[in-house]
Amino acid sequence: MFKLHNANNHDRYDDEMSCNTRNYTSRKLDERFIKILKIFKWGPDAEKAIEVLKVKVDHRLVLQIMKLNDVDINVKLQFFKWVGKRRNFEHDVVTYMGLVHCLYHAGLFGQLWRTVQEMVKNRSIVFSPAQLSEIVKCLGKAKMVNKALSVFYQIKGRKCKPTSSTYNSVIFMLMQEGKYEKVHELYNEMCNDGNCYPDTITYSALISSFGKLGRDDIALRLFDEMKENGLHPTAKIYTTLLAIFFNSGKVEDALDVVKEMKRKNCPPTVYTYTELIKGIGKSGKVDEAYGMFKTMLKDGCAPDVVLINNLLNVLGKFGRLEDSIKIFNEMESLKCTANVVTYNTLIKSLFESKSSSEASLFFEKMKENNVAPSSYTYSILIDGFCKTNRVEKALLLLEEMDEKGFPPCPSAYCSLINSLCNAKRYEAANELFKELKENCGRSSARVYAVMIKHLGKCGRLSEALDLFNEMKQLKNSRMKPDAVSYNTVLGCFSRAGMFEDAAKLMKEMKEKGFEYDHITYSSILEAVGKVDQD
Repeated sequence: MFKLHNANNHDRYDDEMSCNTRNYTSRKLDERFIKILKIFKWGPDAEKAIEVLKVKVDHRLVLQIMKLNDVDINVKLQFFKWVGKRRNFEHDVVTYMGLVHCLYHAGLFGQLWRTVQEMVKNRSIVFSPAQLSEIVKCLGKAKMVNKALSVFYQIKGRKCKPTSSTYNSVIFMLMQEGKYEKVHELYNEMCNDGNCYPDTITYSALISSFGKLGRDDIALRLFDEMKENGLHPTAKIYTTLLAIFFNSGKVEDALDVVKEMKRKNCPPTVYTYTELIKGIGKSGKVDEAYGMFKTMLKDGCAPDVVLINNLLNVLGKFGRLEDSIKIFNEMESLKCTANVVTYNTLIKSLFESKSSSEASLFFEKMKENNVAPSSYTYSILIDGFCKTNRVEKALLLLEEMDEKGFPPCPSAYCSLINSLCNAKRYEAANELFKELKENCGRSSARVYAVMIKHLGKCGRLSEALDLFNEMKQLKNSRMKPDAVSYNTVLGCFSRAGMFEDAAKLMKEMKEKGFEYDHITYSSILEAVGKVDQD
């Protein structure tokens, strides 16, 4: 375990340009020179203007030019190169960092990387930990994570001692790219550094990383470690712990975290309440989840739309439609604006509660309130109408979806194909299946399984087997036959009394690691004996 000798040992540095200005005092830049840069760009006229206006060319001037928002980035870059070639002038870390920020904000990431390389190769340049942090941040945000790590170690090797803030910059960059294992490595380096100790921000990042990796034991150990080192957990850290406990089904441990927050006078945030409502609801305690929402309002914590959506989802799963609609109607007074997820959640809940007419009303209300339906909205509606035997309405929605430019949605097609087959409209179902493949270039394993099942049921076994073999030939792994597809074909063989073929297929399933469907399995015990004999 890492022991912290002094929690306040590291320096704090300001952000962005403020950490790069050294002791350069403000000096007003001649407005005439600025106009020349805007009009003539950089070239002989601008060079001559420097002489005529007697503009002093020094590091302060370079930094001032870099800070000008209305001067083109290419002008800044040409000026920077021109200054660098002047006799008795050499760029330092401050002027380089000025250019680095300009290039980053202009999105010229290739030139940004070349400039950083140029800086690192220049052995006369001395970096501060804050400047190293800025370079890492810029490269990380430009999605050059490996390059950022390389620069971090190169500069660190040049006697630049990273502070906690520097390490935190690297850790955050790694987290954003999902490189959680590397975060652990960096933490170990930090602890072995001798002069650099993790702070609350570091622990927050580490606990979050290990939680996402499923390494709950390490996350909890780090939580205890930070408290032993005299650091106080933030609401964000407590919220991360809640997610860890809820995800592993430890509801009581999660509630103990809330009690500890109260003892430590750490008020829950809207993110804490969101995690609580989601976790308590997932455990089946819908009344407690709703009660948590009321407690939150009583405590003066304002909800956001994400929390509302999670609460609506919990209430919807338990058929609490009256409460769901009540909260929806209160959103305006709570200063929350319903988004597409809000409407999707409500519409889905209404269909699940057999209230298709009310679901239609919310769909219309959604459009009236200028909330654009998503592909998922249409998928919910189509599936809902199919399950309530309103196939024609579902087909009209599929057409509307196409008119609005949404790509073909396999799940929507699957619902329609299944409903058409149930209504014995096999040709219409087959037309939709072909349409999906033609328009989308692909289908899905689920759609294939639905077609195979219904073709088998109506006695068109050879067509069903053709589709199954077609799936096997597909290169896309997500389109290959899955357990559902195999069991569907197995059911076809069972209904047709083709137990020998069923036995062969069961053997193939066993080799691929798929489990038999228990209902189908019980109906073909005769074939099971043949599999075992083989």
